[in-house]
Amino acid sequence: MISLFIAFLSLSIAVSFFCSLWEAVLLSISPSYMQIELNKGSRSGQILKDFKNNIDRPLAGILTLNTIAHTVGAIGVGAQATQIWADSNPLITGLIVPVAMTAAILILSEIIPKTIGATNWRMLAPFTARSLDLIVKVLAPFVWICQLVTGVFNADKEKQIFSRTDFLAMAQIGSEEGHLDQSEIQVIESILQFKAHKIRDIMTPRTVLVTAPQTMTAREFYDYQDELTYSRIPLREEATSETIVGYILKDDVLEHLIDESDDKPLSSFIRDILVVPEDYNVFQLFNDFIKRREHVALVVDSYGGTAGIATIEDVIETLLGAEIVDETDRTVDMQDKARELRKKRLARKKGQGA
Repeated sequence: MISLFIAFLSLSIAVSFFCSLWEAVLLSISPSYMQIELNKGSRSGQILKDFKNNIDRPLAGILTLNTIAHTVGAIGVGAQATQIWADSNPLITGLIVPVAMTAAILILSEIIPKTIGATNWRMLAPFTARSLDLIVKVLAPFVWICQLVTGVFNADKEKQIFSRTDFLAMAQIGSEEGHLDQSEIQVIESILQFKAHKIRDIMTPRTVLVTAPQTMTAREFYDYQDELTYSRIPLREEATSETIVGYILKDDVLEHLIDESDDKPLSSFIRDILVVPEDYNVFQLFNDFIKRREHVALVVDSYGGTAGIATIEDVIETLLGAEIVDETDRTVDMQDKARELRKKRLARKKGQGA
């Protein structure tokens, strides 16, 4: 009798132990791990994908087996306890045995296995996938009935979709756990927020643009050193105009001065410039630059006036989340410079008004 009592108790706890372990592992498996296993072509990866896409199925199998184990265990242990301690104090069979069994189940088949599963899910995932797949097939009729019932409540369930916020949170977790350094986090955050930026946020404002009139000659351009620090120079329609009609490559002008003796106006070297509105998406501009093999775009406001210039360098800086500065750059952030100039102009106006 004692041996049967121990057998029923041990079997009930053992089965419940594995049910809790499978449940903890199944619910802890990350989509990234599952995708890695699928890319490897592993059988467990495909099983896990099927389980994740229809989570009711494995959970129904686990809960069915767990319920059977608890029911059979309770009946068997109760019957054997009654026979063993029939002539003893009724408290033994009526209180002590049930309390002891409940405590054993709680600790040995709930707390311990779920802790193990949640902590070591990566190592236990292949075993869980294969063993749970077998259990679900064996208990198929019960699983089908459970799915039929739960299907009423999950009629409108949606597939899990990860948002940009989720990816940002995962990147932060990766940084906290030491898998990613701060520079990598910065790039990831910039990429995920790339589509949210408008060109007005990254362009060089009109007030700080270095431009040249198209009537200026190549020799005059060479003598004007400020323009030589940039590889692409926007051309104004006239000396006093702010209308941009195109741009020139500095190298085209310098090559002409080396190879030719005649002096030409800059309009002879003009190239068409891509024109985009200031509320244009940075991601769209990046695609336009790639498709058209361009490096610079004229940004116009809602009235068609010049708002500024955006370059592929500005786009890449936004993508990387860092300023790209070379030895010829005298100003790191042209938007900051524009704001400083505006403050100075306002200060002068206030001074004149006083």
